[in-house]
Amino acid sequence: MTDSGMEAIARKYVSIRRDIHAHPELAFQEHRTSDLVADTLKGLGVEVHRGLAGTGVVGVLRAGSGGKAIGLRADMDALPMQEHNGFDHRSRHDGQMHACGHDGHTAMLLAAADYLAGTRNFNGTVYFIFQPAEETEGGGRVMVEEGLFRQFPMDAVFGLHNWPGLPAGQFGVFPGPVMASADRFDITLSGRGAHAAMPHQGRDVIHAGSALIQALQSVVSRDLDPLETAVVSITRFHAGDAYNILPEKAHLGGTIRSFSEDVRARVESRIREICKGIGETFGVHIGMELKPGYPPTVNDPAQTEGCQAAAACVVGQENVRSDLKPSMGAEDFSFMLQQRPGCYVWLGNGMGEGGCMLHNPKYDFNDEILPIGAAYWTTLVEKLLPL
Repeated sequence: MTDSGMEAIARKYVSIRRDIHAHPELAFQEHRTSDLVADTLKGLGVEVHRGLAGTGVVGVLRAGSGGKAIGLRADMDALPMQEHNGFDHRSRHDGQMHACGHDGHTAMLLAAADYLAGTRNFNGTVYFIFQPAEETEGGGRVMVEEGLFRQFPMDAVFGLHNWPGLPAGQFGVFPGPVMASADRFDITLSGRGAHAAMPHQGRDVIHAGSALIQALQSVVSRDLDPLETAVVSITRFHAGDAYNILPEKAHLGGTIRSFSEDVRARVESRIREICKGIGETFGVHIGMELKPGYPPTVNDPAQTEGCQAAAACVVGQENVRSDLKPSMGAEDFSFMLQQRPGCYVWLGNGMGEGGCMLHNPKYDFNDEILPIGAAYWTTLVEKLLPL
């Protein structure tokens, strides 16, 4: 478990965590949080760089003469939702809430920076990456595109997320896919409107859309190998305004999830083929617009071994879980893992009683795991950059 030095340091960051929770900021608007992070790092003697993805912050800490460098990433943004908690550190901003624990991720990484700046018990360079806009807006992608790895060359990069439903103090660490890709699509059906009493005079987009929804369910069940994993979900169907009119247009929308780029591409291709076929069958035009989102988050096997070893040092081997299934949720840390090898781990936040699950209005980060997460970061640095 964590030593007394880390416990004492981490306790200081509980108040910072709660302050961030009380002042949530949405994607690319994390100005107050960014200032707090930068000022804290400067106070620790950590070199600070700002401006990537607008509100991003990168702290640089060097020790010894080693040439190896690693990156540790935390996300800073909140979600556009109303908090339903009543504790003192609840959100002060209507319609904004830290419902995913990014306040805790930021505080854990700051605590780790505090410890490492004081001990310097490593040989090389650590980059503390504080990323904006993880929630749907792709701040990780923007940081990469704006030169994160050119400006801060590193050999590997690592991420951590709290995980409700996993007991507090346990880690989920396993190689290969850990989070899915997430793409969105919009489908527009264009037909010919008609009186509802005379449907033969039109081309019914509602009928065609209903058939299309049914047909799209075959993509996963009949077009993919049963051992491959994907999800195609239709989440929107809008058409018509009157009881006695067959509308000219209908709009469908949904999401595609998968664990590999190959499956991701095949699912998209098959959806387009089905749209074309249904359109010809029903005599309507069907157009599809794909909105690429986050790629799959895939852990490098060698880097995963290092993370498993670090986690075991902190919580014991029996509390490092490699038997967990990957999640169909998505994570834009995937953009960083496309550029550098690394590993994304889960840290148990507790069993989620009282609605304390991710993206729930009753969620709150568990402060009891703050020293555990910080100790994991420092142990990982000391193991990967040994003296």
